[in-house]
Amino acid sequence: MKARMLRRACGVLAGVALALSGTAASAAWPNDKIIRMVVPFAAGGSTDLIARKLAEGLGKTLGANVIVENRPGAGGTVGTDYVARQPADGYTILMGSVSTHGSAPCIYQHLPYDANKDFTPLAVVATIPNVIVLNKEVPAKDVQSFVKLAKQDPGRYTYASNGPGTSNHLASAFFTSVAGISMTHVPYRGSGPALIDLLGGQVNMMMDVIMTSYPYIKEGKLHALAVTSAQRSPMLPDVPTVAESGYPGFEAIVWFGMFAPANLPAPIADRLAKAIVDVQNGPEMKRYLESTGSQVSSVTGQAFAAMIKDDNAKWCKVVQQAKIRLD
Repeated sequence: MKARMLRRACGVLAGVALALSGTAASAAWPNDKIIRMVVPFAAGGSTDLIARKLAEGLGKTLGANVIVENRPGAGGTVGTDYVARQPADGYTILMGSVSTHGSAPCIYQHLPYDANKDFTPLAVVATIPNVIVLNKEVPAKDVQSFVKLAKQDPGRYTYASNGPGTSNHLASAFFTSVAGISMTHVPYRGSGPALIDLLGGQVNMMMDVIMTSYPYIKEGKLHALAVTSAQRSPMLPDVPTVAESGYPGFEAIVWFGMFAPANLPAPIADRLAKAIVDVQNGPEMKRYLESTGSQVSSVTGQAFAAMIKDDNAKWCKVVQQAKIRLD
């Protein structure tokens, strides 16, 4: 009996010691250690650009060295899975997106992570619409003329995406479905490489976030047909929405959000979320996001988790309608 009581007391003391050490570690975080911000897409794309600007601001706000690490592959799921398997200590975080958490659970039969259970949602960083852009050699001036071309020659025209299962893959497939056209999907490892081939004429069309396509649109190197938001973009006021172009109700918004592995201690999660929101609403980051056509969002914690579940429902319906499924 005494031995059993002694073991129980030792167990309690060990638990208390562990809790105290965890509390001490949370209080000391980041403790002059490097924080890695993993971007699951190639360098040069929209996710990467926003991540690098955010990392710069977080480094100043937290007094830490925040570095960006690109781990592209499989539509963002490789880098996302990597973060899910890292220690929940605040030193590895993820710049996820609607692709990695909103649509991937709908499109991959064997997704290596659970978008709702394997992460601690920290904060939505920004939202931004896509814009349908064409290589300048494609003889179409608006959505209707492009749809007419595609219907005349089914399968001839191609569209690029950031990778299989990414948000612009699904948005493009959704568009081709509602427009009643057949196009060939050409996946890339991020929007950067996809844009290079679009500019070079290797592919004909892409739904890309405004921030990365905007310079090429303004220079006349790409032709903008329509934006995918419910309202026109202030950056492209003369470009109609897809809904205005004959497909009412069509909307496909991209969001970027910060995550940590599941079970991140609440004090660290709260501090990270607050730091992200502070950086977002600071004049430098806010000015940067607005200049790229993005909108600042301050959705955090449980509200962010609920938003992801709503997105799952929306995109799973699109996947079912478009009959898209990946191994």
